[in-house]
Amino acid sequence: MKPVRTPSPSKQRALRGPIATRHEGHPEGSTTDRRLLDPNQNTDWLHTDTWRVLRIQSEFVDGFGALAEIPPAVTVFGSARIPEDHPYYQLGFELGQALAKAGYATITGGGPGLMESANRGSFDADGLSIGLGIELPHEQHLNDWVDLGMNFRYFFVRKTMFLKYSQAFVCLPGGFGTLDELFEALVMVQTGKIVDYPIVLMGTEYWSGLIDWLRQRLVAEGMIEEADLDIFLLTDSVDEAMKYIIDAHCELFPDRSK
Repeated sequence: MKPVRTPSPSKQRALRGPIATRHEGHPEGSTTDRRLLDPNQNTDWLHTDTWRVLRIQSEFVDGFGALAEIPPAVTVFGSARIPEDHPYYQLGFELGQALAKAGYATITGGGPGLMESANRGSFDADGLSIGLGIELPHEQHLNDWVDLGMNFRYFFVRKTMFLKYSQAFVCLPGGFGTLDELFEALVMVQTGKIVDYPIVLMGTEYWSGLIDWLRQRLVAEGMIEEADLDIFLLTDSVDEAMKYIIDAHCELFPDRSK
């Protein structure tokens, strides 16, 4: 016969608001209110997962609140390491100008280099220039050409803002961060997690090796479909990129184009 399991007096159910657990409770006479108001100098709680969840929640709330009423927007990704005298910088500047003239807000990661170039072009053409920065080990401030800026602790919250408030994505040449953001957008479109928004790669010489690899490896070995390569446009032309974006939006949002 299986012995009957009886809890010892010290193992009675402990009440924590709506949750009851069978383990040691808090000291006798302690309540949640009392523990909240107790002038405890131990700050270890600031680094617990529970507190992180609240910080994550606050970042989403702040982001949604700041960006909810912006006009149609295009996110521009690109390297932070490109100097002002580089041809890529001029390309980003011209793209930011063209987006503003077409009525789009320009969203970038808010940093230097090609992010700055697109923000600067948008600012120069009286467009809305938005920068969504990220906390990094090496300090990085928002560039001087941002009208509306935010800094995030968490990459995944920041990515959500890019995806939620952009109707197109343009990738200028860049490194790991740009590749991460590019493939995030490609996956979300390919899997139908977001609307089939236009994606543009600018810099044919820069991106052609990657596209050759996608075709020769991923398509050839059945990892993706040939049609998946039609998700994006490769171009060197700001005019072609703008036409691709505007034409796609005329199909996606026919009421907006009237």
